[in-house]
Amino acid sequence: MKRAGTPLEVANGCLFLACDESSFMTGAELVIDGGYLAQ
Repeated sequence: MKRAGTPLEVANGCLFLACDESSFMTGAELVIDGGYLAQ
């Protein structure tokens, strides 16, 4: 994406992990890097 993530974008990932929508996830790693690792 060629830009740094905003605090809100990182916070949205944290909120997802804290909410009931992620209740079926176990031992997962949520990478919030805008696709940097995919390059």
